[in-house]
Amino acid sequence: MPDVSDMFAPDAPILETVLRGVVVYLAVLIMLRVVGQRESGGLGLTDVLIVVLVAEAVAGGLTGDSRSVTDGILLVATILACSVAVDAASYRFPRFADAMKARARPLIRDGRLNRELMRREFMTVEEVLSQLRLHGIQDPAQVHLAYLEPNGMISVLREGGEETETPSGPPI
Repeated sequence: MPDVSDMFAPDAPILETVLRGVVVYLAVLIMLRVVGQRESGGLGLTDVLIVVLVAEAVAGGLTGDSRSVTDGILLVATILACSVAVDAASYRFPRFADAMKARARPLIRDGRLNRELMRREFMTVEEVLSQLRLHGIQDPAQVHLAYLEPNGMISVLREGGEETETPSGPPI
């Protein structure tokens, strides 16, 4: 019969587990920011980051590879605390937010495609035109502003300031 007390006894020192959680969270957050917005799908980058890290953190405790459930719980708490801390710092310090939080970026302005952003996000003209068609627009000249949103979706304002309906399909 398994010893239940072993299940809750940490396998690693608590400070080491917390530091590992902080380092991994920040490293993955920075990598996701570098990769760009298109890779995140319909979720925000921090949402994807938290899901992946939490799943990995609890995997050992769930499968028994790690003898301690406490290690997994402590690691999840550390990851969630990092997420809250990044959100709080982003709210308090705009420069930090610029570095850590994705922002909507102009993809089309007055009918002109932002080729630099398209290159950065590896977007082809055909992909942009496809997204415009989902908004009921045939020609970029009909667009006053279009933004690549942090979740990968494209929001569009027609000439004259009229907002288009958001397509129900997946982001690009």
